Order: sequence, then structure tokens, then C-alpha cells
Amino acid sequence: MLSLSSKISDLPRVGPANTKYLKKLGLETIQDLLFYLPYRYDDFRLRKKIADLKPDENVSVQGEIMLIQNRRSFKRRLYLTEALIADESESIKVIWFNQPFLTKNLKVGDQVSISGKTSFTQGQIAFISPQYEKIYGGKNYGDNLIHTAGLIPNYHLTDGLTQKQLRYFIKQVLNLRNEIVDWLPKEIIRDFKLLDLKTALKKIHAPQNNNDIEIARRRLAFSELFLRQLKSQLIKKELSAQQASPLIFREKETRAFVASLPFKLTTDQRKAAWEILQDLEKEKPMSRLLEGDVGSGKTVVAALALLNTALNKQRAVLMAPTEILAKQHFASLTKLFKKQKIKLALMTGAKKSSEATQADIIIGTHALIQKNVELENLALAIVDEQHRFGVRQRQKILDFNKKDKLIPHFLSMTATPIPRSLALAIYGDLDLSIIKELPSGRKKIITRLVNEKSRNQAYDFIRQKIKAGRQAFVICPLIEDSDRFEAKSAKAEHEHLQKNIFPDLKIGLLHGKMKSLDKEKAMQEFLNKKTDILVSTSVIEVGVDVPNASLIAIEGAERFGLAQLHQFRGRVGRGEHQSYCLLFPSNATTISEKTKERLTSLEKYHDGFSLAKMDLKLRGAGELYGEMQSGFSELQIASLFDYEIIKKSNEAARALVAKDAKLKTQPLLKEKLGEWEKTIHLE
Repeated sequence: MLSLSSKISDLPRVGPANTKYLKKLGLETIQDLLFYLPYRYDDFRLRKKIADLKPDENVSVQGEIMLIQNRRSFKRRLYLTEALIADESESIKVIWFNQPFLTKNLKVGDQVSISGKTSFTQGQIAFISPQYEKIYGGKNYGDNLIHTAGLIPNYHLTDGLTQKQLRYFIKQVLNLRNEIVDWLPKEIIRDFKLLDLKTALKKIHAPQNNNDIEIARRRLAFSELFLRQLKSQLIKKELSAQQASPLIFREKETRAFVASLPFKLTTDQRKAAWEILQDLEKEKPMSRLLEGDVGSGKTVVAALALLNTALNKQRAVLMAPTEILAKQHFASLTKLFKKQKIKLALMTGAKKSSEATQADIIIGTHALIQKNVELENLALAIVDEQHRFGVRQRQKILDFNKKDKLIPHFLSMTATPIPRSLALAIYGDLDLSIIKELPSGRKKIITRLVNEKSRNQAYDFIRQKIKAGRQAFVICPLIEDSDRFEAKSAKAEHEHLQKNIFPDLKIGLLHGKMKSLDKEKAMQEFLNKKTDILVSTSVIEVGVDVPNASLIAIEGAERFGLAQLHQFRGRVGRGEHQSYCLLFPSNATTISEKTKERLTSLEKYHDGFSLAKMDLKLRGAGELYGEMQSGFSELQIASLFDYEIIKKSNEAARALVAKDAKLKTQPLLKEKLGEWEKTIHLE
């Protein structure tokens, strides 16, 4: 008898191979499967007779297979599977590429449902690579169709799994949702007019219409955000009863430091720094978020807080999500503090020492919060790229000074552009400082969407800039080639550029699967101008400052969110030279108008806040992007742009904590919160 805790391997037709692939997605039990949510839907609800079909419409037809065969296309060396499907009105040609196994699955005489976009080719309407599904038990559309003729869910996959397999597995267990106990308090469900959890799961996996998707998403997004809000409010309550070491503002030394800088602080930087320095003087631990767009100068504001901590003979840490960024911070701060008698140390996963833990300022990765690291007299903890650190990591930082019962002041930094009201709701335990103003002298990065016809011209432009002494990034969405995705991989693109396009230039490669030492070497060679072009995956998104890099080319640009593209763009424009960002779609001839509008918005807007608004505007009801793209690993379905849901979940969390901070009346919620905390992890 199957239950929520049963292993997925207990399901029919799963097998050892699929079990392994599902585990890669974090799916091991039936409950995991139920809560693995779609990220978008294909709308194939329009059903037509074949005779009534028009080109370029998403549509479903039903018919009988009259003919099906494989042949080889000599021109492109592809296997073609061609079928003729007929209903009572007409017949239509259907073509699939590189799927010769279809002739084993589909036979002449089979009744099938076909869904996809119609094409006009060779003077006739046809289906090219549509979804298909056999119809059993008669000629009418049945209720059992799960891949065609409806709103069809799409899930994030891993190599080895298909959408069809995942849909089939989920359909098998969907009735088991009735065993789920709803942990959200009944009064919150009632007051905020939310679906119960069982109904929401049914509607999100098998919606009948767009309203089903919307109301299900609202309940599931509310649940995700409510847990985050609840934890934030509980931390805030806990902090209000604790003490920190007050750090006296060293005005004379601070003014001298600011005067020695080779640039003038912006008004926003000064305001943010003053808010932070005032917080540090209090016995109540600071809990503040410093939000600033890419290149706004958050690091120097953090440096003022670090300086005052060291001048008070106390210790500070600055944590970054990656080794590359930690080293970047170490280099920047070493330069800023070169005239100060301050001892700095770098501590990453690869570099630990007892000497490092005795420094005034320690810069490192999450290695700093491992059990074996003890930091005495820690008065300030700064976390860069707040969204990459979960609540649990923050809690560990606050626990450093348990011996003397003092809590370190806490400063988070993020480049994710969030409006003030929204940020206050998301990070309920954090006060907020915003830097919108960019430092004077920063040139706008010229951004262009490049079609395939202009690619060679773009390559000539890149060569021209490199010959002038500059360097370039090339970003790819994949590490290796994949049969499932029509997108360039970093490895293949590195080889292509080196052999065919720029054989006379030195080209480096950087991706997440490389060993730490190899990544460090690749980055260091680029920093030291030993390579002209660095081909990378999204590992480069956060932090790296290469002043000589003035150009970034992004392949498969449509596969990245606007916020992420803006982050990539921020890797250039750090020096005195005019910088450029070139956007290459995977297939510039077939991108939708909506995608084109989204990408061209980067040509028009140069600040993250405007792009965030545009991202919200262009998002469709059926596009259930969670924040997996942006690093918010604990949000699977909610979005940072769900203003109303964030506001309401914040309201609900505040009210509950004010009434029952120990959650004594909510044992189910308390248990769920504990489970949720265990799932939060770095990156």
C-alpha cells in the first residue's frame, strides 16, 4: 500500500535508472513528487478538425494514423519520422526529428491526440515535432489525456528524464494528496481566502483553466512566503531580547579614511553608511539589509562598518557565496585599508588556518560558519549576496558569540533590485538601506540584441576591442551539450571560438563543474590579462571585478531572467573604457515577440529597478517562474514580484508571532517550520 512516505521506486515503471534521475532533482518519496511543481504550461486546449486548421496556432487534433515511417535526411543527416494522421474531415502530415523509436510506439490504425503549433511547409499545413498521446477506449477525447489537449504542465528536468515520464509518475500519485495534513492555520486559510493544500496540488498539476493555475499558485506561493516571513519575525523577536557589543563611531579616523579615497562617495552611499554606523553604536544588535544595484558601491559602505569595528578592537567577518567573490573582496579591502593598521585574512573552503581566525577582519565563504571554526570577539558579520544565504546560515552567524552572550551586528548586502516596500515585507527582521545612485563617471553599458545575420559583424567588433587592449566575457547557459536543449554549451563554444573564430587569441574556460584550483587559475589568468576571452557559465554572475573587461556576449540570452542578465552585464563597465553587452538568442529567427520585447528592454533600461518592473509586466499568468533562476533556492513557485501575496503573508506572520511566538497552539506549523529550515542551503 503506497503512502506519502513511500519511495518513488515503489511506483510502477519507475525502475533503478529513473530512481537515480529523480534523486538528482531531490525527489525520493511520493510526497516529494507531489510537491514538485510545474514552472510553466503549454496551452493546447483549442481542439479542431484537421480541415479547420490554420498556420501558427497552438491546437490539438485527434485522428487515426494512416501511415508512419522513418527516413534519413541527407541534407542535415537527421532521422525523420513522418506520419499521416486523418480524421473524418481531412488528413495532415506530422514530422518528428531524431526519434526513430516512435515507429515502435505508434502503429497504423492507432487513435492519437496531437498537440502543437501548426506550421506551413511545402505548400501545406503540418505539425513539426508536436506532443502526441495514444487514445484508448474509443475515438473521443478521454479524461485520461495528460500530455495533450489541455493545459499541459512542464517541469524542470535532468538528463535522462522526459516531461512525459514525470507527468505520468505524478498522475499516479495525485490521489495520495488526500493524505496530506494542511499545516497552515485554518483561520489564515479562511481570512485570506486561500485554497486548502489538497485542492491546490490537484489544480496546479492538472488545471482545467487559467483560474485554476492562479488560485493554486496563490495558495502555494503564500505557503512558501509565509514560512520565510514567520522565521524572519521569530528571529526579530529573539534579537529584540539580546545584546550586542556597541561600536563607538570613530569620527576622526572615519573622515580621514573617506578623504583618502580616490573617489567621492555618492549621497546614497553616505546616507547608507551613516544609518549603519548609527546602528553599530547601539547595544541592540543591528539587523540591516544594504540593497544596491550592480556597481553602486556597496563594498566601500561595508568597508566603513568594518573599519569602525576594527578601530573598536573588535573582530568582523565578511562572507561571500563563492570563493571567487571572497578573493575579490579580500583584494579590494586590502587595497582600501593599505594605510590602516588592520590585519585582514582570507578564509575559504580551500584555505583555513588558526592564524586567520585571529585577524581583525576575516573575509571568506560559508566555510566560516562550519562547526570547527571559532571566532572570539566577533562584533560584526556581513553577508554579501543575501539571497544566496538561507535563514539557517544567518542563525549560525548569530550564534558565534554564545560564550559571552553577545550577538554580532548583522549586515546583509544584495544587488537584487527590490522596491522598498517589498524588501521590508520579504526581509521582515531587517532594516533597509538602499543605494540607487551610481558613482559619478560610470558610463552606461551599450546593450544590443544581435540577430544571426549580424553574428560575424559582432565577432569582428569583439576582435576590434581585444586588439585595442580590452578583454571579453562569453556567457553560455549550459556546461555541456544537451540533446534536450537548443542552447550553446560553454565547453563546445570555447572549442568553436578557439578553433574557428579567434584562433589567434587566447581563450579561457570557466564553469561550475571545474575543480576549485582550476576555476581559480582560469579566473586569475583572465584578471592578469593572460587570456583575451573568458567563456563561462552563470558561475560568473556574482562578483568578479575585471576593470579591463569591456565587453560581454551572452549566448542563449532568452534562457536567463532579466535580473540575471543585468547581473551579467554588471561584470563589465568597471573601468574607464566604454563597455558593451551583446545578447545572442538561441534562435533569433524564431523567438516570440514577448521574448524579443523582454530582451530589448535591456537596451532601454540600465538600472535593475526598472528591469524588475519590466520583468513583472512581461510575466504571463501561466509562467510560474520561481526564484530558482535567481538563487532563492527555497522559493519554488513564489516570485519576488508577488507584491500582494508577500504583503499578506507578512501580515499573517506578524499577527501570529504577536499572539503566539512559541507556536504552542500550532504544533503542525511548528513541525513544518522545522522541516523547512533543514531544506535551506547555500546556492
